[in-house]
Amino acid sequence: MKSPAYGAAWIAVVWTCGFVCTSVAMEVQPEQAQVQLALERGKEAAAHRHAPETFYVRFGSGDDLHAGGFLVTKLGALSVLATHMALRGLEPSAADIAQVTEAPTMLVSMVILGESPSFAVNSYIVLDQRGTVVKPVTVRVDGQAGRSSVWPNSPKFRAKVVATFSYADFDPKAQTTITVFPATGGEVHFSLNFAEID
Repeated sequence: MKSPAYGAAWIAVVWTCGFVCTSVAMEVQPEQAQVQLALERGKEAAAHRHAPETFYVRFGSGDDLHAGGFLVTKLGALSVLATHMALRGLEPSAADIAQVTEAPTMLVSMVILGESPSFAVNSYIVLDQRGTVVKPVTVRVDGQAGRSSVWPNSPKFRAKVVATFSYADFDPKAQTTITVFPATGGEVHFSLNFAEID
């Protein structure tokens, strides 16, 4: 895919305070002990009234007018699930847990900023792993962007771009560059080492 010249679009992240658990690699087929630990992390987070989003893997800047985003792995999703359930006084069912551990895709979410309400339509995300480009299974964008925090100044609007990537298509242990191509032109890169993400 050719890379468009950098244009007048900005990327920002929906950012909440959080933490990421240390690991040796992104787990595509987590073992029972890893599943249990992820669930316990979620319960502990709920006991301390932490938001489920603390288990998202975040990248880029932490403010709402610069580049950033997050992804959700299987173990992260289990902790999110357990936190949600524990905050309601419930336990995840075996079916809930299986739905997460057997999920075929990983979610990557970003918020991009631009100058018109429809600027995000047809925006795209890819993973680049040492020259191998991995295309998403799905991409969803806000057709109508909302006003940014600095409206009417530039950047005026912000919209979500959410993609899913098949675990079968990428290396869960590779150095990875996430590249976002806003529909209005330009590109923004984020470098992550998947080997350091659980």
